[in-house]
Parts: sequence; C-alpha cells; structure tokens
Amino acid sequence: MTEVPDPLFTELHELALEAARRAGALLHDGRPDDLAVARTKTSPIDVVTEMDIAAEKLITGFLAEHRPQDGLLGEEGAATPGTSGVRWVIDPLDGTVNYLYGLPTWGVSIAAERNGETVVGVVEAPVRGETYHAVLGRGAYAGDRRLAARPSPALDQALLGTGFAYVQTRRDHQAEVARQVIPLVRDIRRGGSAALDLCDVAAGRLDAYYERGLNPWDLAAGALIAREAGALTGGRPGEPESGELTVAASPGLFAPLQELLEGLGAWHD
Repeated sequence: MTEVPDPLFTELHELALEAARRAGALLHDGRPDDLAVARTKTSPIDVVTEMDIAAEKLITGFLAEHRPQDGLLGEEGAATPGTSGVRWVIDPLDGTVNYLYGLPTWGVSIAAERNGETVVGVVEAPVRGETYHAVLGRGAYAGDRRLAARPSPALDQALLGTGFAYVQTRRDHQAEVARQVIPLVRDIRRGGSAALDLCDVAAGRLDAYYERGLNPWDLAAGALIAREAGALTGGRPGEPESGELTVAASPGLFAPLQELLEGLGAWHD
C-alpha cells in the first residue's frame, strides 16, 4: 500500500523552496560591490553583512505572511515561539565569510520542524545552480535528481569535510584534532559552509563530514537532506547531532569515524 504524503509536509516543502529561492536570488543578484561587515558575533572574525540581515528579513516576512502561527528561529535574531507546532529554522546566509570574499561556497538554509522533528530541509546554492531539498520519508534531491550517499569506503580511503569555529581556543583544538585525523584518511576538505558540507555528503561529493560548535540553523536542513540520501547523522556515540558534535557519513563509515572522533576528544574545546 502506497503511503499518502502528508499535505502539511508538502505545504512546508513548497514554502521553504520558494523562500530559499527568493533569498538566494537576493543574495546572488543584489550583492553590492562594496559589501562590508555590518557587525560581528562570537569574535572579530565571525561576521555578519547587511545581506545576511536582508535575506533573513525576506525569509521571515514571506513565511509569516503564509503561516503566521508558526515559530521562527533565525541566525540573525528571528525568534518567535509560535502556536502551530511548526518551527522554521533559518540560516539566511551560511558561509558568510565566503560570500564576503566572493567565494562560491555559500547558501541559504531553511528547515521546518513539526513538534521538534525536522520534516523539511532546503539548501539553496545559487552559485552552484543547485537546490538541495528533502521531506521526511521521501528522499533527498538536487532539483529533480535524487541524491544518494557514496558507498562506504574504509576510513583510510575516506574524503572528509570539516569546519572551524571563530573562537580562537576552539579553533586551536579543532586544528589539533584535524592534525591527528588527516594521516588516517584520504584527505580533508574545508568548504566554509556546514549546510553545503552536509549536502555534499548527501550528493556523494564527500564520504563524511564532522564539526563541533554548529548551531541549529547550521545543521537542521542539511542533516535531514543527508539522512534522506542514506547517510547517518549523529553526535557523540548514542547522541543526536548538536553543537557538541555533528557527524554525517555513509553508513559503513559512520561508526568508525564517530569512534575516532570520540577518542580524539573532538567534542570538547
């Protein structure tokens, strides 16, 4: 018997796609030549531009117009509890430093949660010309192309992605973990956008990805997309992905990588 798609999930998916498309177009087409830092967050190198703020305003306004009872959580300050059981988790510009410098690895990340469970994820990557999206139980896609994580290699043949925080003490520890990981794997990539790194696991462009210090808006959409493409996601052994640690990998690689990172203390500063 074919399962009937949940109409709420379909509605949330369509709204997320349209909101991400609009924000992506604003960021791609509206980037000023003299783009500058509007403010900083956790450190002087953790920056926000005027375009981050404008994109979040566009997304939250669009979603509030269509679903005013929903909650919102956005990187640039949106925070309303809502009354519908649905919450939108929004990173209007994931990869801000890349965007500031004119590098191509940045995107718009929008997830919808129902009663705390992520049910829709969209990551719009305008420079790549790709829209990654997933609905719980329906698979993951880039446009119309279904995504699948790569077959699991041995750890020493795995290509990993990772990222680094902007707080110096955490960066120092992350660099030490990476120093110990890199002789044990094929290589490590550092793209600068957690959302796109997770989508790259989903698309088979990375075998795995790990990072400490992510926020809900960094990982919510990308983690669902990775899972719906057949990858496993989590944090420390037995824990879900979180700010403490996020790991995404093809199934046969997930446990060995998680065990390695646990042994190296990748979850603490």
